[in-house]
Amino acid sequence: MPTPQTRFYTSEDYWNLPEGERAELIDGKLYAMAPPGYRHQFLVAQFTKIIGNFIDSHEGTCRVIPAPFAVNLFADDQNWVEPDISVICDPDKITDQGYEGAPDWVIEVVSPESRKRDYGKKNDLYSEAGVREYWIVDPQKERTTVYRYEEDAAPVIVPFRQALSVGIYKSALSLCIADMLKNL
Repeated sequence: MPTPQTRFYTSEDYWNLPEGERAELIDGKLYAMAPPGYRHQFLVAQFTKIIGNFIDSHEGTCRVIPAPFAVNLFADDQNWVEPDISVICDPDKITDQGYEGAPDWVIEVVSPESRKRDYGKKNDLYSEAGVREYWIVDPQKERTTVYRYEEDAAPVIVPFRQALSVGIYKSALSLCIADMLKNL
């Protein structure tokens, strides 16, 4: 008996999803995205505000863009992801559709539906695509796993109560996620 064929999805499928439906296209597979919960969105809003204020106060050229925002990691029209936070330091790669290439810094806030993808498949993709720094913020475990790919270092796991320096800013920006959650 023949095995069933798995459908290979394309960018056209991704861009023609029904209105209000979100997904990521990774290696020909569409991954549906559930609406995020309050804690998740609260963290995304806090990160956006703090990082944006830091960039503005230092007259930086990088931009912080929260999801939903399409990122074509390899600029090849094949893998489209929507990181919770993208910090982009090359605005020339921003298009009407999203971003063509790897953001400098990506933050994913883990949800039950995204756990396996954030720690596995997306970690691999971000590393291969040239993301400089990747944070996996895990509210359930109250810790952040940090990958600094340009340093080719092992990941660092930091509890929410401990301050965490941002590598791409040479430690000029430090965040304590427990402090960010105080007003939740």
